[in-house]
Amino acid sequence: MSFRSICAVKGVKAYGMKEGKFGLTLIRASGTAAGVFTENLVKAAPIELMRKQIKNGKMEAVIANSGCANAYTGKRGYTDAVAMTGYAGSALGVEPELVGVASTGVIGRYLDLPLIQRQCKEIAPKIDCTHEAENLAAQSIMTTDTFPKHALVQKETFSIGGISKGSGMIAPNMGTMLAFIYTDADIGAKPLTQALKLATRRTFNRVVVDGDMSTNDIALCTATAESGKVNPVEFSQSLEECCRLLAQQIASDGEGATKLIEVTVKGAKKEEAAEKVARTIIESPLVKTAVYGEDPNWGRVVAAAGRAGVEFDPNAISLWISDGTKRYPLVRSGEIIADLKKAKESMHGKKVIFIIDLAAGKEEATAWGCDLTERYVEINGRYTT
Repeated sequence: MSFRSICAVKGVKAYGMKEGKFGLTLIRASGTAAGVFTENLVKAAPIELMRKQIKNGKMEAVIANSGCANAYTGKRGYTDAVAMTGYAGSALGVEPELVGVASTGVIGRYLDLPLIQRQCKEIAPKIDCTHEAENLAAQSIMTTDTFPKHALVQKETFSIGGISKGSGMIAPNMGTMLAFIYTDADIGAKPLTQALKLATRRTFNRVVVDGDMSTNDIALCTATAESGKVNPVEFSQSLEECCRLLAQQIASDGEGATKLIEVTVKGAKKEEAAEKVARTIIESPLVKTAVYGEDPNWGRVVAAAGRAGVEFDPNAISLWISDGTKRYPLVRSGEIIADLKKAKESMHGKKVIFIIDLAAGKEEATAWGCDLTERYVEINGRYTT
């Protein structure tokens, strides 16, 4: 199946190729740009470079490789990241300072620059805005992903599209994820940055697969301005929707995952409090393994909520479980009313949803994750060998 999301946005072309574990993607789009990055103290070379280059507030292209993270590679790694922008700039006819760069793969290994340079020269003449071109671009940044991730939000006057990769080393404050988002809206660098930061906080920063924070997380957004001015509020909401679609795909494609877990926390005093509880529940290994085993051990959900560092009355909360179609109560205002047979039945599908009401306020937040399986251990026990 092929998709067209970023290439449905006016002014965007892409292409990619993969040789074994080593892939390369080029995206050509000119406009205002913003970025968000990992908060890990150990930042990959492309992150260090992009934190400087994004201050230009403008981008002409993106080059991204898979198979090697170019992380913990010192001065050589930084020089190599700069070299990648030069390869893309030369191949596409743009200034290297206006090229975004990203890497994903094994930490502590150097890039194969001759390979990347050759791939870049082969890809550049083929960039296009077709289904096939975009799908190759999305596939080429994958590592342990099982499918390419695309999202498209189309409004009456503008569109927002994105591709991403992410499957393991996924935790709050972004995970091992790359996201390249494009819009044809005409919006300034400052409101674009504000919108991307808010969208990231409410989507990518609420995804947990395994609790490990990557060295390479990056989300870049470029606005080509080919569809005119937009309402900043509508744009921000639409960008959040696009990022949410990508975040949910990342969660569902967690390494070894069989089920998507969604946790919505309602009735909090502040959104930040609801977010904290939701993230704590979604990252709990006990919750994750219970979901994998289709064991309605909902007490683990309550226990995780209680250690989130948020004040609420445990005897006032309510809790439900759902498969996305039917919702079953487990606790109502502190009283246990669980029908374990129905609760277990609701866990048989590909999605398990918990809704918890803290009865402490009016704010809410949702987080996403996946179950924890034997397959996760198999994948990560032999990742480099």
